[in-house]
Amino acid sequence: MTSASVDFTMRRATRDDLGALVAMLADDALGARRESPDDLTPYETAYTHIADDPNQHLMVAEREGRIIGTLQLTLIPGLSRKGSTRALIEAVRVHSSARGTGLGTRLIEWAIEESRRQDCALVQLTSDATRTDAHRFYERLGFEASHVGFKLSLHRVS
Repeated sequence: MTSASVDFTMRRATRDDLGALVAMLADDALGARRESPDDLTPYETAYTHIADDPNQHLMVAEREGRIIGTLQLTLIPGLSRKGSTRALIEAVRVHSSARGTGLGTRLIEWAIEESRRQDCALVQLTSDATRTDAHRFYERLGFEASHVGFKLSLHRVS
């Protein structure tokens, strides 16, 4: 894929990418509190589950052999909306060196197009309530803040 602002290749993540992915997840105020880049063991277990599930698309954006972005696209078959499949975008991250280049837009555009290709009826995502810049970003891309989300933590992230 290419863009006027950033050239990159989109591909499925591999186990070898985990260190770079976790580092990106931890590279902000929220992620710094909940991620552990020094211990990849839980991430390796999660990666195995993701890789074994055909409805999971853990993707990386790579430029010159370096990972500069990531997202996870999950396909959720359901009964609602006449048995439609919906797509859930999660864990969108752009490496600090690639922020402001248009890469985030390209990642979301890829996810939307892949969702269409997979015949999904809608694409949804959540964003932490404190990420107001991200909310404006998603709204610029056509997403609507149409629902209120709720979470119940089942275990403490240390």
